[in-house]
Amino acid sequence: MQRLAPALREDGVPLDLISLIKTILAACKEISFRVGQGQMSGVMGSTLDENIQGEVQKRLDVVANQLFKDITLESGFVRAISSEEEDTSVPGNPNGKYIVSFDPLDGSSNIDINSLIGTIFSIMEVDEDADPSDPNIFMQPGTSQVCAGYVLYGPSTMLAMTTGNGTHFYTLDRTHGSFMRTERNVQIEPETSEFAVNMSNQRFWHEPMKNYIDDLVAGSDGPRGRNFNMRWIAAMVGDVHRVLVRGGIFAYPADTKSADKPYKLRLMYEANPMSFLVEQAGGLSVTSTGRIMEMEPSGIHQRVEVILGAKKEVEKCLSYYK
Repeated sequence: MQRLAPALREDGVPLDLISLIKTILAACKEISFRVGQGQMSGVMGSTLDENIQGEVQKRLDVVANQLFKDITLESGFVRAISSEEEDTSVPGNPNGKYIVSFDPLDGSSNIDINSLIGTIFSIMEVDEDADPSDPNIFMQPGTSQVCAGYVLYGPSTMLAMTTGNGTHFYTLDRTHGSFMRTERNVQIEPETSEFAVNMSNQRFWHEPMKNYIDDLVAGSDGPRGRNFNMRWIAAMVGDVHRVLVRGGIFAYPADTKSADKPYKLRLMYEANPMSFLVEQAGGLSVTSTGRIMEMEPSGIHQRVEVILGAKKEVEKCLSYYK
């Protein structure tokens, strides 16, 4: 096992980026503590407010967002941040080299049942003359990411992260308060018999996804000729972690449930960072029409459909759209 900073230096990561990553993880360690306190922390339950996404905020959502925002902006490395919980981007140091997008608590519907939640983050560089108060500095495709990761608050607090040189796992050593690299170069097996999808939306899906999932559910009696298992955590951070650990395919496809919101997941806070991690682990991450990380963003809260995981299974899913 190896501590975070030496491991990153081995991979040739710039010192200022290492410092920013350590700052982000300091915020995540504080969030991990609040999550671990549960009912004793006094931050359980919902507020009376909605975020920019139109979702009722959990108290812990608000706390986690403020912690992450304050700690990263105070670091001096960040030109601006964008958060799922903020109406627009928030300016930082005019001389900062990086911009950070984050979902402070993914899966917040799981908070009150003490189930898996996590923090997702994405880091990009900006031009020297970029205006920190202009949200358009975030309008970069996912291929511009220099780092992406998530911290999963489970039985242990785990970090999955990539800087473009493989996807690696780190575990928080609470004895020393530091993240130790516990698995290097995670790889997703190209084939799988496990899928993760919200089946309650099945009647709203487009025909290609309906047909694909029908064939999986049909198992050995259907055209695939073998049985598939379904798993669903209702937190992208947990479902993607399972894909990275033991394979599988995860999908949140387009649907017709709400005409003005055909997609569920956010491009900058969820889809792009998870795509970077999955691709660096040998998997694929796409929409029904192309690679997610090549998309040109149209806004900081843009939503997108997501199909990611085992390479051959993702390709099989896409074949239903052709």
